[in-house]
Amino acid sequence: MAFGTLVQYLKQVESAISNNEGDLLAALVSFQHLHIHNQKLWVDFEGQCQKFLENPYDEMIAAHIRCAMAVSNGDMMEAYACQGVVTQSFLKAFQAQKEENWAIPVLKRVVSDLRQFALKAEASLVRSKSRRKPGEMLEKAADLIMSCFRVCVSDSRTALEVSKRVGTPTLVNQLFKIYFKINTLHLCKPLVRAIDGSDIKDHFTKAQFVTYKYFVGKKDMFDSDFKAAAESLEFSFNCCYISSQRNKRLILIYLIPVKMLLGYMPKPELLEKYDLLEFEDVRRAVSQGNLLLLSQTLRKHEAFFIRFGIYLILQKLKIISYRNLFKKVYVLLGGTHQLPLRAFEDALKFMKVEDIDIDEVQCIVANLIDKNYIRGYISHQHQKVVVSKQVPFPSVASLFK
Repeated sequence: MAFGTLVQYLKQVESAISNNEGDLLAALVSFQHLHIHNQKLWVDFEGQCQKFLENPYDEMIAAHIRCAMAVSNGDMMEAYACQGVVTQSFLKAFQAQKEENWAIPVLKRVVSDLRQFALKAEASLVRSKSRRKPGEMLEKAADLIMSCFRVCVSDSRTALEVSKRVGTPTLVNQLFKIYFKINTLHLCKPLVRAIDGSDIKDHFTKAQFVTYKYFVGKKDMFDSDFKAAAESLEFSFNCCYISSQRNKRLILIYLIPVKMLLGYMPKPELLEKYDLLEFEDVRRAVSQGNLLLLSQTLRKHEAFFIRFGIYLILQKLKIISYRNLFKKVYVLLGGTHQLPLRAFEDALKFMKVEDIDIDEVQCIVANLIDKNYIRGYISHQHQKVVVSKQVPFPSVASLFK
């Protein structure tokens, strides 16, 4: 599709609307299409849009052209505002369509571009040191996308093949991306409930469902539901296209800590394959109960772990490291079922754990017993830990089965 003039472009738009060609119209309002660089479209376009197109499509296309001009001028705030008008105008037309969903490709395109422009507008505000609330543009974009979501889910009485509900997977994933970006994860819960309570989840494309399960897994991880998180993230990783190495690596950044908390350590070959060697010393430290190495590794790669929001999750591995360290003490003492608390204190001091004393050791052991990492009890009178003669240190993985 090449357009020499504005009239040619508008005739293509008019034809796409008249013939219900969603893919064509989506291309005609996409910022991945070459027409956005054609400055011939920028001349007297307002009047021409009204001449060729009915409302609200005239408003939508005029705003799209203004957005292209703003992008050319490097004005991301104006581009974001114009894309907002594009989305609002499209939503009016979309909502008016009854028992038809040919415009779903357009919906996907305009909301995706809206989120992208919101991100660029946020970046421009940061560069200009604006005092506006961080995330404000993304919040407004999310509100507009949520309006689209409500229109789609409310089309519940229409047969699925012509229902607007088939547009909900795209909208949910776009909202997930925004909510995670601005740290409003509590807003994800109603979306998950809406999808799980409908038949639409059976009609996701493979790519859409991989993305959906990735975000659901991340949400479960931050909610400390590690078993559910592992299930979703493993599905996402296993179903992600083999060629999408970048996406598979991103999924692993969250799946690895979750699996470690469930007692499964990643293989070195996996870490090397996906260039995730930041986790190698974490894996080694936890397996060996080496609290000193764990602390050093978390400090060394702190920026990486914080960037992906998993630093505090990895801190939770300390309790498994305590368990593994204390099991070594148990083995060194010959497997006796009466273990002096002082031996645990000495081991922790050897690992250079700060401010450790016998009271702190008792707290750590009590926590391990409470979480079933150790089976036994503390004899305060004798200052010993009396462990079970049968499986005193059950495997971490067995605790989550």
